[in-house]
Amino acid sequence: MSWFESFILGLVQGLTEFLPISSSAHLRLTAAFAGWHDPGAAFTAITQIGTEAAVLIYFRKDIARIVSAWCRSLVDKSMRSDHDAQMGWLVIVGSIPIGVLGVTLKDQINGPFRDLRLIAVTLIVMGIVLGVADRLAARDETGGKHRAIKERKSLKDLSVKDGLIYGFCQAMALVPGVSRSGATISGGLLMGYSREAAARYSFLLAIPAVLASGAFELKDAGQGHVAWGPTLFATVIAFVVGYAVIAWFMKFITTKSFMPFVIYRILLGIALFVLVGTDTLSPHAGESAG
Repeated sequence: MSWFESFILGLVQGLTEFLPISSSAHLRLTAAFAGWHDPGAAFTAITQIGTEAAVLIYFRKDIARIVSAWCRSLVDKSMRSDHDAQMGWLVIVGSIPIGVLGVTLKDQINGPFRDLRLIAVTLIVMGIVLGVADRLAARDETGGKHRAIKERKSLKDLSVKDGLIYGFCQAMALVPGVSRSGATISGGLLMGYSREAAARYSFLLAIPAVLASGAFELKDAGQGHVAWGPTLFATVIAFVVGYAVIAWFMKFITTKSFMPFVIYRILLGIALFVLVGTDTLSPHAGESAG
């Protein structure tokens, strides 16, 4: 991997990690369209540490409060009913599905799941799911002609059951094209949570999963076409760009619909099907080199 490739891929990672369009799919597609080698799951996992560092800084006050309350709840029973302490446990509970499935499906994640035809399917299907979830949220927020506006749930309403459902939604993002934020935000909206609450828990839930995945994959950084220098450079680029994107996205979702992302996902999936179907692009472009 050249330094130019690592710059472009780091930029793509930072731009797409927090948007519901799948960063792993875009890294895969960027390499395929450019005629580069597939950067691979290891590169993706490591560069996600950069964007996750952006989450740690952006939500630093929330994280410090949650970690502090959770630690105190371990020795002080009166703290166990505190919302922040409960959030700590709910992040742990929600991280279980992706931890178990990530280890179990490691070979598939690095192989069959990176087929461009599968990515096209997940882009379209999850785009439709996000669109349905967004329309339901918009209906509740604006109200119908003959009924009052329905109040959506906040993170104070989060339960262990909902946390696990969020966790399984996040685990779906092991397949490129699904999108970690897209799946968890869709799940949250379908469970009745507000856009802001769904997005906030989605980003907090990603922290242990991404950091653990990145640490697990660090041993592969010097193998194949994933080299230490370019990978770390891409990670830094992803951090800088990712911080700017997450700040914009948290403001965007308070007043705007997810429909632009829905349309983009569906059009990209259709275009990918056409390119593969006409043999313009191989479904395994870049995979054999390495």
